[in-house]
Amino acid sequence: MDPLATFLPLWIIFFPMAMTLIIYYVEQFSEKLRNALAVLTSVITFLSVVALYPFIMGGDIIEYTLFEIIANLGISIRVDILSYCLALIASFVWMLVTIYSLDYMAHEHAVNRYYPTLIVTLGSCLGIFMAGDLFTLFVFFELMSLISYILVVHEESPEALRAGYKYLILTIIGGLALFFGIIATFELAGTVSLSVIGMVTQDTPLAMFAFLSFLIGFGMKAGMFPLHVWLPDAHPVAPSPASALLSGIMLKTGAYGMFRVIFHVFSVDLMRDTGSTTIIAALAIITILLGSAVAITQDDLKRRLAYSSIGQMGYILLGIAILNEQAMIGTIFHVFSHAIMKSTLFMVAGAIIVKTGKRSIKELSGIGREMPYTMMAFTLAALAMIGLPPFNGFLSKWTLSLGALDAGNPYFVVVLLISSLMNGVYYLPIIIAAFFGDHEKEFTVSEVPIKMLVPIGILALCTIIFGLSPVNFPYTLSRMAAMLLLQAGF
Repeated sequence: MDPLATFLPLWIIFFPMAMTLIIYYVEQFSEKLRNALAVLTSVITFLSVVALYPFIMGGDIIEYTLFEIIANLGISIRVDILSYCLALIASFVWMLVTIYSLDYMAHEHAVNRYYPTLIVTLGSCLGIFMAGDLFTLFVFFELMSLISYILVVHEESPEALRAGYKYLILTIIGGLALFFGIIATFELAGTVSLSVIGMVTQDTPLAMFAFLSFLIGFGMKAGMFPLHVWLPDAHPVAPSPASALLSGIMLKTGAYGMFRVIFHVFSVDLMRDTGSTTIIAALAIITILLGSAVAITQDDLKRRLAYSSIGQMGYILLGIAILNEQAMIGTIFHVFSHAIMKSTLFMVAGAIIVKTGKRSIKELSGIGREMPYTMMAFTLAALAMIGLPPFNGFLSKWTLSLGALDAGNPYFVVVLLISSLMNGVYYLPIIIAAFFGDHEKEFTVSEVPIKMLVPIGILALCTIIFGLSPVNFPYTLSRMAAMLLLQAGF
């Protein structure tokens, strides 16, 4: 194995963690240097992930054990095309959000706590995606979950502390569920290494216990019904850059865990034979419809976006439940798409709050005439969320629908269409009111600073670039990842 390929995953995970202490202590010398180091760390991390491209696209799977705690249990690294997909989109969005944070957090309190927390959480997320076994994944998963609590309660308001408490309790429950699932898997298979395909081969009560434990642990983080209750409270109270990452990236760690459980712990055939896919499909449909329905009733902009994230994560779970080629391509591509779309929307919400101090949708009439570029970005991302062509959200829903039809489940397509209609119900009134709203409520504000506007604009343009573009890099990666998983899973 090329030494650079061996070195890069370790660097990608531990470089941000090492920089955390430097970023924290350098503040006493210069706040500008602290901010610059935070941005530089995120940029170098993203470029390091990009540097893995030649090895991954060459068909290599980078895997090795750092050390063993006991026989067949230790800390290990494994990077395949699915790991790379998630690491790439996470580091890309994180870099843009860190740049966006420079002006957003300029007048906030506890900024010297915010940046180190942001960067160490980046390393933890990348550790999840590059974990070589379930135990290593669990270690980074718990680290990310516990540290991101600091982002949730950053405002230190009573609402933030209540939301943080709920988040922490459910995080502990989810962590315990994962721990029990890993123990059960180790008992059944004698290993938890992700280099093994189909660790559990027989349908036993302990195997079902393991599946349900994983479903609770990863489903909680993914915002799956009925474990979603922390999400609509936590995302609105966090600073908007943190909300963008919580919704755009950290929710995907739960989906990533489910990918690994289905294709490595179990197998496609065993999942279908035991009816586990039916359980996931039922929960996915409820998650889609519930999230969308409740989003319609919300007047707080960030709370509406949070409930929308619940519905969108249901799409990913639905693709996991269908388990055929088109559905897997669609669900992996929707991981890309949702990260871009929802990060854009939360960053726009933050821009509105910074300039106006308002969060109520009823009070935002006419804002598009005062912040045209910001609201145009919101419009692009919202239309992509609805699933209109030529945006990336259309492509992921189209591919998911093809997968549902290939599986002989046309009612899944009906669910996707109903959800798209509901998305239109809660996004289109915001857009219409922003540009054509009552003149009496018109704002007298200006656009946000360039360091906030550029990251928003880049992500908004990605909704078009990664839509119906003839050369669609994320879609190609999604197809490759889906094929690799399906070939291994059967």
